[in-house]
Amino acid sequence: MEEEFLLLDAGSAEPAALAGKVLSVAGEHPWRRSGGGLHRELFQTQVEAATGTCTTLAELRGHLHGARVLLAAVARDEGLELVSAGTPMLAGAAPALSEGERFRRIGEMYGGVIADYQSCGCHVHVGVADRETAVAVMNHLRPWLPTLLALSANSPFDRGRDTGYASWRMVQQSRFPGSGVPPWFDSAAAYERQVDRLVDCGVLVDEAMSFWLARPGVGLPTVEVRAADAAGTTDEAVLQAALTRGLVSTAEAALRAGREAPRAHEQVCAAAVWNAARHGLDGPGVDVFEERAVPAVQLLDRLVGHVSGALADSGDLAEVEDLVARVRRMGTGAERQRRAAMRGPRAVLEMLSSQTVWEQPPRTYRESA
Repeated sequence: MEEEFLLLDAGSAEPAALAGKVLSVAGEHPWRRSGGGLHRELFQTQVEAATGTCTTLAELRGHLHGARVLLAAVARDEGLELVSAGTPMLAGAAPALSEGERFRRIGEMYGGVIADYQSCGCHVHVGVADRETAVAVMNHLRPWLPTLLALSANSPFDRGRDTGYASWRMVQQSRFPGSGVPPWFDSAAAYERQVDRLVDCGVLVDEAMSFWLARPGVGLPTVEVRAADAAGTTDEAVLQAALTRGLVSTAEAALRAGREAPRAHEQVCAAAVWNAARHGLDGPGVDVFEERAVPAVQLLDRLVGHVSGALADSGDLAEVEDLVARVRRMGTGAERQRRAAMRGPRAVLEMLSSQTVWEQPPRTYRESA
């Protein structure tokens, strides 16, 4: 998994461009020998932690939590707070791009669209046999990607205002070419031709870049799912991982049985992404199979049911059901941010920084059970 975080000034709650200092002091990822790493992101106000390869949810939780605790401790020593949120609540000064030729090219290509894109996501890689399998699995994932977004919604604010959206990050991402649910591809070669076409059209920097919510891993034998906002808590990141692995395993079983992925209509998928970004779990979603609006929580229940066999096989079903129930009780990250905002921006910062290194948000910001 890859988690992107914001660095906020502890006094002003505005983004602080000190990623280089934080990463330098933090040193190596606690599980670097398993492949974990700490990295720069697009802006100097962001850092990324990538776990090593994990086979159990317990192992993954350890990797995620260890990196969060390390980065948060270093940040606090620098007068900062590490927060896991899809967008910052306050804008602050115009952020500076991180150093590097690729970041420079991205800045030049996208201009003003990238200028305020301090957006953070939670990306899940699941190992598969080969790239052909990755593309076939990706087709099966298409109908479920909006529900993963709705579950993760954690970015309701922009420049100090409530946007009315649960995931403003996804609204920002939709401004880039090729965003949202990926098209249906009949082969890995077809996928690669489409990416090459977008590069040739001058709208992607290179073949390793795309904005689709799922893609074959770049340089890795994986399916990479990029639907989720940055997860407020470690448990919510684990939940995204468990559901994603369940979706991949379920898709692989369907492929072995000779079942082709449904060809959900691209505009209906786009409507589903918009609804997920607008409402999260607190409102309507779009059933892409029936092409109509239904309660988003109903879609979440269907998703869990769809992958329940795979979750049972991996021993994760009970934990996933518990984590889903917890999110429904506490509210999504966006809902918790809004509750905290009733006390002002400082309360949002305190809640976000606390829950980033805790398994759950402080009780003050949870619905009473």
